[in-house]
Amino acid sequence: MTHADNRPAHLAHHFTDVEQQKDSAKLGMWLFLLTEVLLFGGLFAAYAIYRSTHIDMFYNAHKFLDVRLGALNTFVLIFSSVTMALAIRSVQLGDRRKALVNLGITLVCAGIFLVVKYFEYSHKFHMGQLPGKFYTFNGIAGSNPHIFFSIYFMMTGLHGIHVLGGIGTIGWMMVRTAKGEFSADYYTPLELTGLYWHLVDIIWIFLFPLLYLIG
Repeated sequence: MTHADNRPAHLAHHFTDVEQQKDSAKLGMWLFLLTEVLLFGGLFAAYAIYRSTHIDMFYNAHKFLDVRLGALNTFVLIFSSVTMALAIRSVQLGDRRKALVNLGITLVCAGIFLVVKYFEYSHKFHMGQLPGKFYTFNGIAGSNPHIFFSIYFMMTGLHGIHVLGGIGTIGWMMVRTAKGEFSADYYTPLELTGLYWHLVDIIWIFLFPLLYLIG
Protein backbone atom coordinates (compact mmCIF):
# COMPACT_ATOMS: atom_id res chain seq x y z
CA MET A 1 0.00 0.00 0.00
CA THR A 2 1.34 3.45 -0.90
CA HIS A 3 0.44 7.07 -0.28
CA ALA A 4 -0.56 9.46 -3.01
CA ASP A 5 3.09 10.50 -3.50
CA ASN A 6 4.02 6.86 -4.16
CA ARG A 7 5.70 6.49 -0.77
CA PRO A 8 4.95 3.15 0.94
CA ALA A 9 2.40 3.51 3.74
CA HIS A 10 4.86 2.15 6.31
CA LEU A 11 7.61 4.63 5.37
CA ALA A 12 7.87 7.38 8.00
CA HIS A 13 8.07 10.94 6.70
CA HIS A 14 11.56 11.57 8.08
CA PHE A 15 13.15 8.77 6.02
CA THR A 16 13.99 9.08 2.34
CA ASP A 17 13.39 5.43 1.47
CA VAL A 18 12.51 2.04 2.92
CA GLU A 19 16.10 0.84 3.16
CA GLN A 20 17.15 3.87 5.18
CA GLN A 21 14.27 3.30 7.57
CA LYS A 22 15.09 -0.39 7.92
CA ASP A 23 18.80 0.23 8.52
CA SER A 24 18.04 2.93 11.09
CA ALA A 25 15.63 0.65 12.95
CA LYS A 26 18.15 -2.19 13.02
CA LEU A 27 20.91 0.11 14.24
CA GLY A 28 18.65 1.36 17.02
CA MET A 29 17.78 -2.18 18.06
CA TRP A 30 21.41 -3.33 18.08
CA LEU A 31 22.34 -0.34 20.25
CA PHE A 32 19.51 -1.24 22.62
CA LEU A 33 20.64 -4.86 22.75
CA LEU A 34 24.16 -3.64 23.53
CA THR A 35 22.84 -1.79 26.58
CA GLU A 36 21.10 -5.01 27.63
CA VAL A 37 24.38 -6.91 27.36
CA LEU A 38 26.06 -4.25 29.51
CA LEU A 39 23.24 -4.50 32.06
CA PHE A 40 23.55 -8.27 32.41
CA GLY A 41 27.33 -7.99 32.12
CA GLY A 42 27.43 -6.27 35.50
CA LEU A 43 25.56 -9.17 37.08
CA PHE A 44 27.80 -11.72 35.37
CA ALA A 45 30.82 -9.84 36.75
CA ALA A 46 29.32 -9.92 40.27
CA TYR A 47 28.67 -13.64 39.83
CA ALA A 48 32.30 -14.27 38.80
CA ILE A 49 33.71 -12.29 41.74
CA TYR A 50 31.54 -13.92 44.42
CA ARG A 51 31.89 -17.40 43.00
CA SER A 52 35.67 -17.10 42.98
CA THR A 53 35.63 -16.10 46.66
CA HIS A 54 32.93 -18.58 47.81
CA ILE A 55 33.65 -21.64 45.69
CA ASP A 56 32.41 -24.31 48.10
CA MET A 57 29.34 -22.34 49.16
CA PHE A 58 28.25 -21.78 45.55
CA TYR A 59 28.68 -25.48 44.83
CA ASN A 60 26.66 -26.52 47.89
CA ALA A 61 23.94 -23.91 47.31
CA HIS A 62 23.40 -24.77 43.64
CA LYS A 63 22.31 -28.28 44.67
CA PHE A 64 19.06 -26.74 45.92
CA LEU A 65 18.12 -25.61 42.41
CA ASP A 66 16.03 -28.05 40.35
CA VAL A 67 18.15 -28.94 37.32
CA ARG A 68 15.19 -30.63 35.63
CA LEU A 69 13.11 -27.47 35.74
CA GLY A 70 16.07 -25.40 34.56
CA ALA A 71 16.64 -27.80 31.67
CA LEU A 72 12.94 -27.72 30.80
CA ASN A 73 13.02 -23.93 30.62
CA THR A 74 16.17 -24.07 28.49
CA PHE A 75 14.46 -26.35 25.99
CA VAL A 76 11.31 -24.20 26.01
CA LEU A 77 13.23 -20.99 25.25
CA ILE A 78 15.36 -22.59 22.53
CA PHE A 79 12.20 -23.97 20.91
CA SER A 80 10.55 -20.54 21.16
CA SER A 81 13.48 -18.98 19.31
CA VAL A 82 12.92 -21.47 16.52
CA THR A 83 9.22 -20.64 16.28
CA MET A 84 10.03 -16.91 16.36
CA ALA A 85 12.37 -17.36 13.41
CA LEU A 86 9.74 -19.43 11.59
CA ALA A 87 7.18 -16.67 12.16
CA ILE A 88 9.45 -14.13 10.49
CA ARG A 89 10.13 -16.53 7.63
CA SER A 90 6.41 -17.11 7.17
CA VAL A 91 5.80 -13.37 6.82
CA GLN A 92 8.62 -13.17 4.28
CA LEU A 93 6.82 -15.88 2.29
CA GLY A 94 3.46 -14.14 2.62
CA ASP A 95 1.89 -16.82 4.83
CA ARG A 96 0.10 -14.79 7.51
CA ARG A 97 -1.69 -17.78 9.05
CA LYS A 98 1.51 -19.72 9.64
CA ALA A 99 3.17 -16.60 11.03
CA LEU A 100 0.35 -16.19 13.55
CA VAL A 101 0.57 -19.87 14.55
CA ASN A 102 4.30 -19.61 15.18
CA LEU A 103 3.94 -16.37 17.10
CA GLY A 104 1.23 -18.02 19.20
CA ILE A 105 3.50 -20.97 19.96
CA THR A 106 6.26 -18.54 20.95
CA LEU A 107 3.87 -16.84 23.37
CA VAL A 108 2.84 -20.19 24.86
CA CYS A 109 6.49 -21.12 25.37
CA ALA A 110 7.14 -17.81 27.12
CA GLY A 111 4.15 -18.46 29.36
CA ILE A 112 5.41 -21.96 30.19
CA PHE A 113 8.79 -20.49 31.10
CA LEU A 114 7.23 -18.06 33.57
CA VAL A 115 4.97 -20.73 35.08
CA VAL A 116 8.01 -22.94 35.72
CA LYS A 117 9.83 -19.99 37.32
CA TYR A 118 6.76 -19.36 39.49
CA PHE A 119 6.97 -22.88 40.93
CA GLU A 120 10.73 -22.54 41.42
CA TYR A 121 10.36 -19.23 43.20
CA SER A 122 7.48 -20.51 45.33
CA HIS A 123 9.64 -23.37 46.55
CA LYS A 124 12.48 -20.98 47.40
CA PHE A 125 10.10 -18.72 49.33
CA HIS A 126 8.75 -21.72 51.24
CA MET A 127 12.25 -22.93 52.12
CA GLY A 128 13.46 -19.47 53.17
CA GLN A 129 16.14 -19.42 50.46
CA LEU A 130 15.77 -15.70 49.87
CA PRO A 131 18.15 -12.80 49.20
CA GLY A 132 20.06 -10.96 51.90
CA LYS A 133 18.47 -10.49 55.33
CA PHE A 134 15.39 -12.48 54.28
CA TYR A 135 17.41 -15.70 54.07
CA THR A 136 16.39 -18.14 56.82
CA PHE A 137 17.40 -21.57 55.49
CA ASN A 138 20.00 -23.47 57.53
CA GLY A 139 20.73 -26.51 55.40
CA ILE A 140 23.66 -25.28 53.29
CA ALA A 141 27.31 -25.63 54.31
CA GLY A 142 29.59 -22.66 53.75
CA SER A 143 29.60 -19.00 54.68
CA ASN A 144 26.89 -16.57 53.56
CA PRO A 145 24.78 -18.82 51.29
CA HIS A 146 22.35 -15.93 50.95
CA ILE A 147 24.85 -14.42 48.49
CA PHE A 148 24.20 -17.22 46.00
CA PHE A 149 20.44 -16.82 46.23
CA SER A 150 20.72 -13.03 46.01
CA ILE A 151 22.56 -13.42 42.71
CA TYR A 152 20.15 -16.15 41.61
CA PHE A 153 17.10 -13.94 42.17
CA MET A 154 18.69 -10.85 40.65
CA MET A 155 19.79 -12.62 37.48
CA THR A 156 16.75 -14.82 36.92
CA GLY A 157 14.37 -12.08 38.09
CA LEU A 158 15.77 -9.53 35.66
CA HIS A 159 15.65 -12.15 32.93
CA GLY A 160 12.03 -12.89 33.85
CA ILE A 161 11.16 -9.20 33.47
CA HIS A 162 12.62 -9.35 29.98
CA VAL A 163 10.48 -12.40 29.22
CA LEU A 164 7.41 -10.41 30.30
CA GLY A 165 8.48 -7.59 28.00
CA GLY A 166 8.86 -10.09 25.19
CA ILE A 167 5.36 -11.45 25.81
CA GLY A 168 3.88 -7.98 25.49
CA THR A 169 5.85 -7.18 22.34
CA ILE A 170 5.13 -10.51 20.65
CA GLY A 171 1.44 -10.12 21.47
CA TRP A 172 1.52 -6.69 19.82
CA MET A 173 3.22 -8.23 16.77
CA MET A 174 0.45 -10.83 16.59
CA VAL A 175 -2.19 -8.11 16.51
CA ARG A 176 -0.37 -6.23 13.76
CA THR A 177 0.20 -9.44 11.80
CA ALA A 178 -3.49 -10.31 12.04
CA LYS A 179 -4.34 -6.84 10.70
CA GLY A 180 -2.15 -7.48 7.68
CA GLU A 181 0.38 -4.76 8.48
CA PHE A 182 3.34 -6.98 7.59
CA SER A 183 4.27 -8.49 4.26
CA ALA A 184 7.29 -9.70 2.33
CA ASP A 185 8.06 -6.03 1.65
CA TYR A 186 7.75 -4.83 5.26
CA TYR A 187 8.32 -6.87 8.41
CA THR A 188 10.99 -4.84 10.22
CA PRO A 189 9.14 -4.57 13.59
CA LEU A 190 8.68 -8.34 13.63
CA GLU A 191 12.34 -8.89 12.77
CA LEU A 192 13.47 -6.55 15.56
CA THR A 193 11.19 -8.35 18.02
CA GLY A 194 12.89 -11.56 16.94
CA LEU A 195 16.32 -10.10 17.70
CA TYR A 196 15.17 -9.13 21.18
CA TRP A 197 13.69 -12.56 21.83
CA HIS A 198 16.86 -14.31 20.68
CA LEU A 199 18.85 -12.21 23.18
CA VAL A 200 16.48 -13.31 25.95
CA ASP A 201 17.13 -16.90 24.89
CA ILE A 202 20.92 -16.47 24.73
CA ILE A 203 21.07 -14.90 28.20
CA TRP A 204 19.22 -17.87 29.68
CA ILE A 205 21.58 -20.27 27.92
CA PHE A 206 24.36 -18.65 29.98
CA LEU A 207 22.34 -18.49 33.20
CA PHE A 208 21.39 -22.16 33.15
CA PRO A 209 24.91 -23.64 33.41
CA LEU A 210 26.22 -20.86 35.65
CA LEU A 211 23.48 -21.35 38.24
CA TYR A 212 22.22 -24.90 37.80
CA LEU A 213 25.26 -26.87 36.62
CA ILE A 214 28.03 -25.73 38.96
CA GLY A 215 30.48 -28.55 39.48
